[in-house]
Amino acid sequence: MQRVLFHETVFGPIHSRRLGTSLGVNLMPNDGKVCTFDCLYCEAGFNAQGPGTTGFPSRQAVSEALAAKLDAMKAAGQQLDVITFSGNGEPTIHPDFPAILRDTIAMRDKHFPEAKVSVLTNSTRIFSAGVAEALALADNNILKLDSAIDSTIRAIDRPTSPAFTADRVVEALGQFAHTGIIQTMMVRGEYQGVAFDNTTDAEIGALIEAYRRIRPREIMLYSLDRPTPASGLHKVPVEELRAIADRIRQATGIPVMVS
Repeated sequence: MQRVLFHETVFGPIHSRRLGTSLGVNLMPNDGKVCTFDCLYCEAGFNAQGPGTTGFPSRQAVSEALAAKLDAMKAAGQQLDVITFSGNGEPTIHPDFPAILRDTIAMRDKHFPEAKVSVLTNSTRIFSAGVAEALALADNNILKLDSAIDSTIRAIDRPTSPAFTADRVVEALGQFAHTGIIQTMMVRGEYQGVAFDNTTDAEIGALIEAYRRIRPREIMLYSLDRPTPASGLHKVPVEELRAIADRIRQATGIPVMVS
């Protein structure tokens, strides 16, 4: 089974195809996975592997690790484009996520003021006022929406909460109008006898309506780039992604980036 975990709280810098030279912050355990989705394409593997034994890093531990890394990078004359919250699951699950994000912004301002702070979130915790207020502080608040149709979300992203619905999350995403970035994984395939394809006319039409409701500052379309825990998934060719992006751009007037 595919299972690539980050074994440090602060890792990198690495090169992100979408964000540049990125220093990663992993707020999840460093020997397991904790997430409110169980995506078929997640490089960290399925949730069934368990949360590990180390638990969430404390706010102080995150602050100390990040400060040490930023000091070392500054002393070495290294470049930094972005500090990215990602890792072994959903970062906004961490109970101190809002405070840690604010700490990170303060350290960024001190060490690399031109760098951006990004958060990759699956949008399941944006219903929490504290989480939403914190996300609004990020330079790049990157929010997942892989489909605007419930059955497709359940097939691809497999949310752990039965209360999660496409309509509810689209409505909540509207609070980040003109500031949030919507990230959509385009993928097709089959898993355990269930076929899915979020590139069909009906799927793209539903996404266009959702994007119109949300009014993000940008949309990111991408497809598979790494091994996945589920077999039977198929990468959408970049030429097809560009055609989909053109359709979305023309229908919404929103900038669309393909990577």
